[in-house]
Amino acid sequence: MNTSIVHDMRRQEQHNWPDDPTRVPYWVYQDEENRRREQERIFEGPAWNYLCLEVEIPNIGDYRTSFIGEMPVVVVRGTDNEVYAFENRCSHRGALIALEDGGNAQGFTCVYHAWRYDLEGNLKGVAFQNGVNGKGGMPPGFCVNDHGPRKMRVATIHGLVFASLHDDVPPIEEYLGEEILSRIRRVLHKPVRVLGRFKQMLPNNWKLYIENVKDTYHASLLHVFFTTFRINRLSQQGGVIVSETGAHHVSYSVIDPTETRQSEAYVLEKLRSDKDGYSLADPSLLEGCDEFGDGVTLQILSVFPGFVLQQIQNSIAVRQVLPKSMETTELNWTYLGFADDTPEMEKMRLKQANLIGPAGFVSMEDGAVGGFVQRGVACAGNEQGIIEMGGKEAASVDYRASETAVRGFWKAYRNFMDA
Repeated sequence: MNTSIVHDMRRQEQHNWPDDPTRVPYWVYQDEENRRREQERIFEGPAWNYLCLEVEIPNIGDYRTSFIGEMPVVVVRGTDNEVYAFENRCSHRGALIALEDGGNAQGFTCVYHAWRYDLEGNLKGVAFQNGVNGKGGMPPGFCVNDHGPRKMRVATIHGLVFASLHDDVPPIEEYLGEEILSRIRRVLHKPVRVLGRFKQMLPNNWKLYIENVKDTYHASLLHVFFTTFRINRLSQQGGVIVSETGAHHVSYSVIDPTETRQSEAYVLEKLRSDKDGYSLADPSLLEGCDEFGDGVTLQILSVFPGFVLQQIQNSIAVRQVLPKSMETTELNWTYLGFADDTPEMEKMRLKQANLIGPAGFVSMEDGAVGGFVQRGVACAGNEQGIIEMGGKEAASVDYRASETAVRGFWKAYRNFMDA
């Protein structure tokens, strides 16, 4: 049989999804055609994509450059004080309109041929539209109103700016659901200010990082620091909230300093993440306060497809997850405090920021483990991963030894992809 026909048959076989919702085919992290469809069906589909914080664009003309999947986007505060978002692409020859991460502008001019746009993304002028000395220029029938980059629907909620390209995307409140909304409101309940930003590049497909965020099962196994200093153990009180669609989730835990059974559970499992006898040279790193009044010391929240809100102790941050190639993901972190923070509280937040991030005491492992998976499945396109911990359902539970939120992600993913 012709080798190309055999290859096509094998490829078709690879792309069949299993009936079992606890199985994930590894080709989904490898196939370029599937990656193209993700951009169309998910990021440009009926989803709300996080762009930035309102506090980052407080004044008329303030803008940030961002992305919807792989599509570059400008998000800007317009002259009417509303927030607008449009594709960061000149309608002439496709060059970026805005080159900086952010700033303030009265309008935008493409550096290539000086086509000019207003703050809403409307084309307002073409350099030498009528030619020079009566020669050249655009045809007489050319109308600037007929040309411009794609514009997005914009929704703001609790200071977060989301956008969608799809006409049929539901209202943001309906998209999130009240349980997820209430947990966003719990953290972002008053004006914030940005403490710092950084960008982290991950050596893996974007879905592997999203799985990691939703995987409450791994947190106290992979992250030795978490368990050693009892910041997060599966034996602690907590649970997982999964939205009805499966798309969004919240995981949370509460430290109980009087509980001893948590140590016994880890000793019995003989885990590498059960480490005794270690101490911190500066124990104040873990000092915090119950600023939300509910005893929850860790809450991780995700909004499909690529937004994360974290509260770990008093460290608050938002994360934006962006695909850059089949095996590369950009992770943008923005650390937050509240506008009314005292100097002492700000110092506490900045110190605790050392827990999280590419070199964080807790989460530096997350920057590597996705790459371990990407490399491990390189020749296993016909095989499947197992997400069966805690059963087969994608539903809220009052414990965290479960992959329920990961199953929720794949439930939503398959719905978006019509798989």
